[in-house]
Amino acid sequence: MQCPSCQNTDSRVLESRAADGGRSVRRRRECLNCEFRFTTYERVETVPITVIKRNGNREIFSRSKLLHGLNRACEKTGLDTSRLESLVEELELRLQQRTGKEVSSTEIGEFVLRDLKQISEVAYIRFASVYRQFRGIDDFVSTLETLNADQEQNHLATVR
Repeated sequence: MQCPSCQNTDSRVLESRAADGGRSVRRRRECLNCEFRFTTYERVETVPITVIKRNGNREIFSRSKLLHGLNRACEKTGLDTSRLESLVEELELRLQQRTGKEVSSTEIGEFVLRDLKQISEVAYIRFASVYRQFRGIDDFVSTLETLNADQEQNHLATVR
């Protein structure tokens, strides 16, 4: 590993520990030349996931792009950023475990909506309004009615 201070390639590992819920290893290193200490992360290299957009274009899955969209949808809802980061991490893990490495943006959106529905109704509606391209109040009302009906079904199922 190259030292960020002197670019020497000889270093020793001082400490190693699991990071990102065991999906990576964090290592504290010390340069053998200048004694500069730095941190590195080691993670399994995965095959990139290709997202097929609505218009047919393909692009590499970007967790930061998805997280940015979720942060926008969840502004002022009181949802913790770490919860959104774990949601994106869980989604990325699900996508990596699939046999095919191509996924439509529609599938990603539906995964996110399903998870958001469990976390925050407000965030769900806000994300759905952008993802499903709401055109007017009728789209909001329809989605709210569906959300309300789902809640009533869940309530009835727990009462039985």
